[in-house]
Amino acid sequence: MKPTIVLVHGAFAESASWDGVIKLLLADEYPVIAAANPLRGVKYDSDQLRATLASVEGAVVLVGHSYGGMLITNAATGNPAVKSLVYVGAFAPDTGESAAALSGQFPGSTLGAALSPVKLPDGGTDLYIRQDVYHHQFAADSTPEAAAVLAVTQRPITEAALNEGSGEPAWKSIPSWFLFGSDDLNIPAAALRFMAERAGSRRTVELAGGSHTVAIPEAAALVDLIREAAAG
Repeated sequence: MKPTIVLVHGAFAESASWDGVIKLLLADEYPVIAAANPLRGVKYDSDQLRATLASVEGAVVLVGHSYGGMLITNAATGNPAVKSLVYVGAFAPDTGESAAALSGQFPGSTLGAALSPVKLPDGGTDLYIRQDVYHHQFAADSTPEAAAVLAVTQRPITEAALNEGSGEPAWKSIPSWFLFGSDDLNIPAAALRFMAERAGSRRTVELAGGSHTVAIPEAAALVDLIREAAAG
């Protein structure tokens, strides 16, 4: 029986950003779940993912994009059903590390200047990427038309979530694979290389010219890596 592939989107995106990957996985007859990510906070969102995982029978391969990597790192800890972790332009934090700190650890991120804040009734702040810069910032290797749709349908993340420290990392006990683009403007490639090496990545794929959402135009490359992770 094939493991279930659980896909976790990140900030400024939503589950439909996995469409190309999902189609290829379904064609291979993998069970697939594109998990809903609340984007409210690392612990809260990880607990929601943990509840989703509890509903799945059999083995799981967890795939996280961007901030979704924070969640797979936390939700998989202590879960024997999770056999592999796949990080896609994603954070792989150690204990206490935040997304904001990791993205700023190496030069190259231009995300801060691209953000549009929205004040919330509870006093917090939601963050969006401005639609006028979304294509360049987030999805430069997608067509302008595709990026425009992504910009309109993006879901915001709380500012607090990006600054919340992570828990005990699952990558210390579960094998991991990494894929990212060399021209990622959200998380610098140097940071992604650092996290992959630290996690002991079984295989790291860096796609030349790839953006933060490189797995949209390069869905086949990601699915190849997921197949490898599923085979263990």
